[in-house]
Amino acid sequence: MTTHLVWFRNDLRVTDNRALSAACEDVNANVIAVFIATPAQWRKHDMAPRQAAFIYQHLQALQGALSERGIPLYYQQCELFSDSVDWLVKFAAEHHVDALFYNDQVEINEVERDAAVDKALSPEVQIQRFNDSLLLPPGSVTTGEGSMYKVYTPFRRAFLQRLSESDCRSLPAPHARKNSHPGEAAELSPFDYPQQEVGEDFPIGEEAARDRLRRFCRENVQDYLEQRDLPAVDGTSTLSPYLAIGVLSPRQCLNRLRAENPEVLEKTDGGAFGWLNELVWREFYRHLLVAWPSLCKRQPFIEWTKGITWRDVPDDLQAWQAGKTGYPIVDAAMRQLNATGWMHNRLRMIVASFLVKDLLIDWRCGERYFMSKLVDGDLAANNGGWQWGASTGTDAAPYFRIFNPTTQGERFDKQGRFIKTWVPELSDVPERDIHQPHRWAEKQRRVLDYPFPIIDHARARKDTLAAFEAAKNRAQAED
Repeated sequence: MTTHLVWFRNDLRVTDNRALSAACEDVNANVIAVFIATPAQWRKHDMAPRQAAFIYQHLQALQGALSERGIPLYYQQCELFSDSVDWLVKFAAEHHVDALFYNDQVEINEVERDAAVDKALSPEVQIQRFNDSLLLPPGSVTTGEGSMYKVYTPFRRAFLQRLSESDCRSLPAPHARKNSHPGEAAELSPFDYPQQEVGEDFPIGEEAARDRLRRFCRENVQDYLEQRDLPAVDGTSTLSPYLAIGVLSPRQCLNRLRAENPEVLEKTDGGAFGWLNELVWREFYRHLLVAWPSLCKRQPFIEWTKGITWRDVPDDLQAWQAGKTGYPIVDAAMRQLNATGWMHNRLRMIVASFLVKDLLIDWRCGERYFMSKLVDGDLAANNGGWQWGASTGTDAAPYFRIFNPTTQGERFDKQGRFIKTWVPELSDVPERDIHQPHRWAEKQRRVLDYPFPIIDHARARKDTLAAFEAAKNRAQAED
């Protein structure tokens, strides 16, 4: 009997999984599956303990869903990707595997791992790989000269045109196998990696993820543009953790959005198109990783920004990480991240700007800290967001665009509802003073158990502009 092996990675679902569906097409084939944990590699990639727990819980759910279909999920822990290659080759030989099915990953270490597996297995084992984590495969959306876009807006224009010509239908979960041979699938013992409870904000399972997607597209997406920047309001989809580990596919998101909002592509000023725009940003950052693999190595996209002289101030970095900068919106955001593993997108921009443009700390310190905390940690999106905020990336904010953390708080959390949720020391401060609490405390002759601002924004802005301009001038002089 022919044996098909499905290798699960960041695609922990049975519905709309192209590799799994293809492996199950032959009704007479014996289908088995495997997941390989690589804790030492995860440490190198700064995986958050909450994301590790999220993966583990969804792996348990996946094993149950596959078992119902007569497909055993084997489990193995290897330390590094290189170890996983050796183990997988041996496993395929022991189980007389005729074909290996997997969905592509775009990050450089993962690409190199997959190339090593393909080389080691072929020609004895047929390799079938699929573009599954993206709506369109990298390299399929290019300029007239055949190169990857460096600016988002023309990329989106070309992307949506190409998308309209593509088959993005979602695939159903495979039926139960008639000729299944369950064998002895390994028990899912906990990873040899720190895990932290995810909590009720992100329930486990494909059904929970699909319900959240359906509810958002049906009930909330119309107000997305008005509410997405307000952290005190539940105005975003909060689907990113499920997309990051593949519990949901981008096709499922697109198709549900279209089903609930048929005019999404025509009504470009509506909330549905606004959310579609976020899906395209996700694509853009992943396509960029393939076109410029150096981004995976924490290299800035804009060459001259390598010459910026960053401040080495461990105490300031620690204050930022702990949410004790003296700027309420920044501190509330960082405390939300530390407590939940998630942060509102507007707040991600605010805290990134503060770290880079106020404290003049290397953006890579923030990128790494985010990855160590985020339940939705994703290299492409995290790197793209940080390089945007730091003005070092493609299509980034110009370096002279510097958020004022006080006015950002006044604009997006005017009454301080979000701030008071996460910074209880300020609970007695009136709304009108919440963004500059020490000014109020001084008038009231009170002492707040809250730090004074660790840096003056106006002075910091001048210093940052000078540092960026000096780096740019040096680069131009060298050219």
